Amino acid sequence: MKKGTIIKIISNQYDVLSEAGDRISCVAMGKLRKSRSPVVGDHVWWETIGDKNGIQKIMPRRNELKRPLIANVDQAIIVMSSVDPDFSSTLIDRLIFQICYAGIRPLLCVTKCDLIGSDHVVWKQIEDYRSSGYEVYVSGIGYDNHDLILALKDKISVLTGQSGAGKSSLLNRIEPSFHLQTQEISKALGRGKHTTRHCELWKVKEGWVADTPGFSSLDFSTMDMQKLAECIPDFKPYQGQCKFRDCIHRNEPDCAVSQAVDEKRIVKSRYMHYLDILDMIEQTKTKYR
Repeated sequence: MKKGTIIKIISNQYDVLSEAGDRISCVAMGKLRKSRSPVVGDHVWWETIGDKNGIQKIMPRRNELKRPLIANVDQAIIVMSSVDPDFSSTLIDRLIFQICYAGIRPLLCVTKCDLIGSDHVVWKQIEDYRSSGYEVYVSGIGYDNHDLILALKDKISVLTGQSGAGKSSLLNRIEPSFHLQTQEISKALGRGKHTTRHCELWKVKEGWVADTPGFSSLDFSTMDMQKLAECIPDFKPYQGQCKFRDCIHRNEPDCAVSQAVDEKRIVKSRYMHYLDILDMIEQTKTKYR
């Protein structure tokens, strides 16, 4: 058998990049379909049987995202528009929590910055993320994407975020040969139309990028509150400083994270978004007891 990486899935057809750099069209063999389905980013064993190339085995995954469904990701770039649709720190923070929980590094790219003035409130929000240690890139017509291209080098990256934020347009500007279909924002719905109909890894300069459909909901129901508390970047400088080792930074006494929020060393809105997620997790667990 030979090794390869799944770089494209349409229906039940899998494009596998071989170690030699060839793109091989494969199907999942029967025994594999009954266990777990391959996803983009999976490292696999495949072989030719008769006139078909079949994926026989999936290698262990380093990490996995559910939305978008992709494995072995180095970083996730949250694409958020400055306007149309409106910038949402709530969605950004929820995505950050989910991405970090999956063991993936989050980056933020704010698009359509050519549509806002220098005094727009979004610039203050961008600075809040940067001052908290997050990598933030800005994009729009007339903007240079050189720094973002450097961030993609030698990485498998996934672009995710709100529908209509311009993920496909961003990729088209970075690499015009993509020719990804883009559409106008649906004014009636106030949200983007899904323009990407499949999941695929694209070669971008010296890295790989997945452009995936937008989504309408996030699922935190299976998260462990303790693990979530430990993986949020804003909280990491204060790990081990709380009175209780299992502190989840909600209402425990002598909590270093809560104190940092009070002293404005952690952005309060992000902390409040974290508390919202704890409530969601708790409500789900209570519901299904």
